[in-house]
Amino acid sequence: MKQEIKPATGRLGIMVVGLGGAVSTTMIAGVLSARKGLAKPIGSITQMATMRLENNEEKLIKDIVPLTNLDDIVFGGWDIFEDNAYDAAMYAEVLKEKDLLPVKEEMQAIKPMAAAFDHNWAKRLNGVYVKQPATRWELMEQLRQDIRDFKATNNCERISMIWAASTEIYIPMSEAHMTLEAFEAAMRADNTEVISPSMCYAYAAIMEGAPFIMGAPNLCVDIPAMWELSKKMHVPISGKDFKSGQTMMKTVLAPMFKTRMLGVNGWFSTNILGNRDGEVLDDPDNFKTKEVSKLSVIENIFEPEKYPDLYGDVYHKVRINYYPPRKDNKEAWDNIDIFGWMGYPMEIKVNFLCRDSILAAPIALDLVLFSDLALRAGMDGIQTWLSFFCKSPMHDLEHEPTHDLFQQWRMVKETLRTMIGEKAPSYLD
Repeated sequence: MKQEIKPATGRLGIMVVGLGGAVSTTMIAGVLSARKGLAKPIGSITQMATMRLENNEEKLIKDIVPLTNLDDIVFGGWDIFEDNAYDAAMYAEVLKEKDLLPVKEEMQAIKPMAAAFDHNWAKRLNGVYVKQPATRWELMEQLRQDIRDFKATNNCERISMIWAASTEIYIPMSEAHMTLEAFEAAMRADNTEVISPSMCYAYAAIMEGAPFIMGAPNLCVDIPAMWELSKKMHVPISGKDFKSGQTMMKTVLAPMFKTRMLGVNGWFSTNILGNRDGEVLDDPDNFKTKEVSKLSVIENIFEPEKYPDLYGDVYHKVRINYYPPRKDNKEAWDNIDIFGWMGYPMEIKVNFLCRDSILAAPIALDLVLFSDLALRAGMDGIQTWLSFFCKSPMHDLEHEPTHDLFQQWRMVKETLRTMIGEKAPSYLD
């Protein structure tokens, strides 16, 4: 049965945490350029991917479901530095000046609000444009007011919020995260050990009826308290950690080995990365958060308990090294030791010289647009179908996530087909 989806009328405010970051400014510049016909939104599923319908007609996804048009988007958000989007993009050096100049005026008009920031959660950063609340509860209330003010000032009908800021330190889930009541009590008590700045953003967004997407691997919306709140407020949530480079390759290669029943002895992954993200991840506490995210992928795909002869003893190592000269141009190396017929060993080497923000920017755009679609379709809670875009797909405590990229892509299409009341084709799609 076809779902009732509210039309994408009016303006959609995309509010970004980390507005002056490399990913954010790259996304903004790309959208503004696409509006002017100066660039194609390459890498964006919402803008360029197609899907086959029951009548065998193949159409763009954006022509099948009512997504917000790029012309109806307004950008805003928060950052720990006051630079406008243009100056921040120039500093990030992801895009060349010649590609920024045609949208310079529009980007200069996009200025951040003071951020919710706690140095203890990102010790390599020194925020200079930050809020000074008395408690985490007061911090959350200030963020809610920011959302209301932005929505009113920019005449937005809806808001979709995304975290594109740095990775926070690793913390395990605690009792304060298990229920909404306990979580709110911890915020009011200003328990800064368990309530992170990102959690304040997420709570504020959900309370204001805005979908929230966690684009980093830190603990945030992937806790029962947030699931409870998102259900209560009828708001979709998704995450976590943009699946852009090395992990994207793993979610393609690992299913290939498993499909062919080829064994794996070891998988060594290392990266060099500059920019602000690389600097933050140079701290062991912040790297731990990213490491847990990256390590979770192949074990889930391989199912070692089911295939012990092939994947029962895989040695998986992940490293990230801060190397300032590379800036946003990350380089990833993978050495994979596999074995085949009669146990004979083979090796695969992958050297991916990627541009981190060029890969992540369209992911961020797709996540905010699909989350807004989900909101208008009356969907709430964890959006499992958006796992396609995430390294650590969010899931409840009773289920395991799906990491196989091709299974995730099928989930996207099945969800969209359900929205429009179509069945999946009987042939392989």
